[in-house]
Amino acid sequence: MIYAEITGWGRCLPPAVLANRDIETIMDTSDEWITTRSGIRERRISHVPNAALGEVAALRALAAAGVDARDVELIAYATTTPDEVVPNTGSIVQNRIGAVHAGVLDLNAACSGFLYAFNMVSDMIRMGSIRTALVIGSERLSSLMNWSRRESAILFGDGAGAVVLQASARESGFFAGKLGCVPGTRELLAIPDFGLDAIAQFRPLDISIDFSGPEIFKHAVKGMGDACEAVLAQSDTRLDQLDLIIPHQANVRIVEAVVRRLGADMDKVVLTLARYANTSTSTIPIALCEALEEGRVQPGMTILFTAFGAGLTWGASLLKWGDRTSPLGLSDAELPPCEQTGLELVQAAIARRAHQQPAS
Repeated sequence: MIYAEITGWGRCLPPAVLANRDIETIMDTSDEWITTRSGIRERRISHVPNAALGEVAALRALAAAGVDARDVELIAYATTTPDEVVPNTGSIVQNRIGAVHAGVLDLNAACSGFLYAFNMVSDMIRMGSIRTALVIGSERLSSLMNWSRRESAILFGDGAGAVVLQASARESGFFAGKLGCVPGTRELLAIPDFGLDAIAQFRPLDISIDFSGPEIFKHAVKGMGDACEAVLAQSDTRLDQLDLIIPHQANVRIVEAVVRRLGADMDKVVLTLARYANTSTSTIPIALCEALEEGRVQPGMTILFTAFGAGLTWGASLLKWGDRTSPLGLSDAELPPCEQTGLELVQAAIARRAHQQPAS
């Protein structure tokens, strides 16, 4: 029997912090309003492209696994904010890290993208198609924000996370998964005119996230709840056998509602929302790295991943952690220095947007 074990992990968070108090200076809101509705207190704003974040996370994950990039056979790059569509953004990372033998794909399942990639790549390893892979979630969501729209702009942040998956004879890694997409809900969370259709019709790019909070909440709780219950039943795993739950970090109220539906204990949940906000595809690997650094992951633990995103996509994964919880090595990969604060980066983005608006 072949298993797909997580042997390396790494994350990259840009240094510039944008706190709720900073956002108060650019829109009509307050720290209390944001925190009570989302659980978010601050987020990171990137001064570099998406691929630079993914590169650093990938190099750190490879070092933690003790794996040479030349031994990687597949890079699955989950993102909703690619630097380029053709060729894919993952190929930028492939070239920069020297993964010369790897196949590369970008995967867009919105915020569920990392979980989709994790499930599919794990299955490829378990079937014997490949032996070593990198799964990366990387986002630069600040580049899409319309900072005049309070309902969406306050929720998101930038960052990347990565894991190395390797074939193993040990009974560890992914062992149950469920993926889905709610029909008829595409308009509830969307970025209209952000694609080739708009470009082909020469429509002006006025990027903004359309966001229907109450409907998203309802579908997110149902989708993640159904997925979690499905993987528990599929694997004959009891709730009390779960050691750790690492959900997509979108909103603390959604997380709490899913946990209540399952009948689980919030003490088992890893939450990073307060510090990093919603980093879309990278929330789960970032939270996993944090849990490892804090000593919350122990050998043999049963861990549940669950996520939802635009589409509305949803899913869950069950995995058994292996024997090692500390990295075999450390990478010296770092982002270039950032000379601006998070607020200064956002103010510059607001100025660019105003300058690019078509004349009325």
